Amino acid sequence: MKFFAFHLMPWDRLPDDFEQNYKTAWTWLPNEIFDPQHGGELYNNYLDQLVLADELGFDGVCVNEHHQNAYGTMPSPNLMASILARQTKNCKIAVVGNAIPFYDPPTRCAEEFAMIDCISGGRLIAGLVVGGGPEYYSFSKNPTFAREMYREAFDLIMRAWTEPGPFEHYGKHWKLKYVNPWPRPIQQPHPPIWIPGAGSRETIQFVAERRFAYMGIPYFHMDFFQRNFDMFRDACEKCDYTADPEQLGWLLPIYTAETDEQAWAEYEPHLWYFVKKLLKGLVVFPPGYTSARSIAGIQKGLQQFMSTCETREDIEAGGYAIVGSPDTVRQKLSERIKKLGVGNLLGLFQLGTLPHDLTCKSMKLFAEKVMPGLREELNATVGG
Repeated sequence: MKFFAFHLMPWDRLPDDFEQNYKTAWTWLPNEIFDPQHGGELYNNYLDQLVLADELGFDGVCVNEHHQNAYGTMPSPNLMASILARQTKNCKIAVVGNAIPFYDPPTRCAEEFAMIDCISGGRLIAGLVVGGGPEYYSFSKNPTFAREMYREAFDLIMRAWTEPGPFEHYGKHWKLKYVNPWPRPIQQPHPPIWIPGAGSRETIQFVAERRFAYMGIPYFHMDFFQRNFDMFRDACEKCDYTADPEQLGWLLPIYTAETDEQAWAEYEPHLWYFVKKLLKGLVVFPPGYTSARSIAGIQKGLQQFMSTCETREDIEAGGYAIVGSPDTVRQKLSERIKKLGVGNLLGLFQLGTLPHDLTCKSMKLFAEKVMPGLREELNATVGG
């Protein structure tokens, strides 16, 4: 069982009238709201939290890519990963991931990921993603080409890592006379590949066929994760192998304090800032972004998306976040990880406006009083 600290690096100062006067935290939110001085303080606090995760014994840290939004102010996760490659010593560095249809040419991703792998001594996990629906508006990209651009970019990156250069690439979307990337990654034939998904059948099939790892995109009801992970295991069986638990990852918010009531008292205001403000506008599917076959299942899941929650009871009943004392957090995680059959837990320890001191306190309690026993228990059942 592997434990990761995942970070969004959110903006924590949206206006008080945001819910009434702004339609979304994405794409069209005026950038005058961003205060660069405060942004610098946030970035350094957020990096310190991920460095702390390494010191506390987490197996890895995760960063991800989003553009023109308050939900995640990390347009270049590779910059953050390169810093972490120098400032951490042991943990894996998962970039989950680069939105490769936006990289022109995609060999830029192959080069930057190889640099991070070299600097870190071979600790990179390479996430390769399609990119969120809102970002096709941000980049003025035609979403009907999203999947085919992704496949072409993905195949080109794999060739760049595994095929001696120089070679030529002449595809529909990119034409390159010389593909000969320097540097090359330490991990051979390439770094481990993680691909996140929200239930697209095409993505699940793509990941299963290539025996990569599938990370469930968060903020859905537990039943939605169960359905998607079961679909992934079925897809693996159709490819004549049994999925390893380490091919599956579950991402969710986690907060640990001394008691259940203290945990909720400290965490709840920051949770609702995230749910009611930062999630606003996240779920956008431009025409053609995903197939009609997949959209039906995703739309059903959206009926129980985290943004529909109104009470603490709603959060707890759907398993949208795990909040409580070390004993409560361990018990709930144990039950749900066993049920889902996943081998990677991606904990979102900082959320919304949660301040630096409370984030670090929660991470330390989790690392000291939850993670060791949970690791031992789950390694005996899920398969470590």
